[in-house]
Amino acid sequence: MLLALALLLALASVVPRLLYVFGIALAAGAALLAADAALGPSLRSLRISRRPLGHIALGRPANATYDVENHAQLAVTIGLIETPVPSIDFAAAEVVATIPARSARTLELGLVARERGLARFGDVYAWAENRIGVLRRRYRIEASEDVRVLPDLSAVEGYGTLAKRSTLLDAGLRRLRLRGVGSEFESLRDYQPGDAFRLVDWKATARRGHLMVTNYDVERSQNVVIALDCGRLMTPRIGTQRKFDYALTAGLSVARIAQAADDNVGLVAFAAKLLLSIPARRGAAHYRALAQAAFDLQPRFEEPDYETVFTQLRRTYARRSLIVLFTDIFDPVTSAAVLAALGSLVPRHLPLCVLMNDTAIARALDEEPRTVSGAYRTAVAMTLADERAKAIAVLRSRGIIVVDVPADRLTVALLDAYLDVKARGLL
Repeated sequence: MLLALALLLALASVVPRLLYVFGIALAAGAALLAADAALGPSLRSLRISRRPLGHIALGRPANATYDVENHAQLAVTIGLIETPVPSIDFAAAEVVATIPARSARTLELGLVARERGLARFGDVYAWAENRIGVLRRRYRIEASEDVRVLPDLSAVEGYGTLAKRSTLLDAGLRRLRLRGVGSEFESLRDYQPGDAFRLVDWKATARRGHLMVTNYDVERSQNVVIALDCGRLMTPRIGTQRKFDYALTAGLSVARIAQAADDNVGLVAFAAKLLLSIPARRGAAHYRALAQAAFDLQPRFEEPDYETVFTQLRRTYARRSLIVLFTDIFDPVTSAAVLAALGSLVPRHLPLCVLMNDTAIARALDEEPRTVSGAYRTAVAMTLADERAKAIAVLRSRGIIVVDVPADRLTVALLDAYLDVKARGLL
């Protein structure tokens, strides 16, 4: 409008009659401005608030929800803008909606957390226009809030393999029962082809006149210790998340399943020194405390001290335990340190080494090199893959279970490994 008035004024210097048109346009603009200012809305007639976010899951879509009330006598168009948060990606720059007179609406803005830990949300900025649309009023709504970004444990709820492997999670993950080769008697049943010969119950067979086998419940109240390497090798990103975030998510997921199976769950996190140590206990309250203590752990650019931490584990846990180590191996030095640490646990404990293979290496091996730099890249990828394969082979030869899968399949693969350990009675 101002540009049009300025253009009319400039043309009036050439065509004097346009000066009258300029005066009329100026009066009309002033009238629209006065009418817009009189109609409002004022901040007193609007109520805008953001509902508490509480906590959100890392990498999972969530929504910020706003309650908007318009107490004015006219419809109002409103836009809401969040203060930028470095670790949060918002789905849109602003949320715009028209609120009828004397009514309320609920608005939502999609968001995704890229970093785990504490995210500080700032104030919400709002603008409002009436149907004239000459003036845009801007407001600042105090809505500062600290939001906890937790690991994504949705894989536990959606873990379909549980049912496929004759595993029952009774009453929504409250009790886990496995029929395997444990030592607790569960029931008798008829022999079926493929059943192990050692499961035949000869007394029951003699009484009934045909082969009978014994079902066993897998032992409960066993120790499961999650050991998290928070050193430099866990800092790189795979996609949008760090390796450590994938490891923590998988570790808490298997801890939740172990808690449902009445196992004792402990947690150790370390880098150059011990960062967190929670003794193994069981129960839902203990799991919640464990998850609460671990949610803001962060990796550090330090070399992890495997020897000290695993010496402490051997002293703390005299009873045979499943030690689940999340780490990575990329060079002979690291591989030797991991092998020495895990090897010191055998045969008293059952070590399980969890790795995330790098899809970038796989892609480099799949691509045919066409340039000199491509040939060097392929050669490096071949060297890394060969060293990794050798290290994994040595670990397995020492009786150490190894899970080595892409990061996005880590949680499900680890849950499979844990259930396999329970079903086979390896503890």
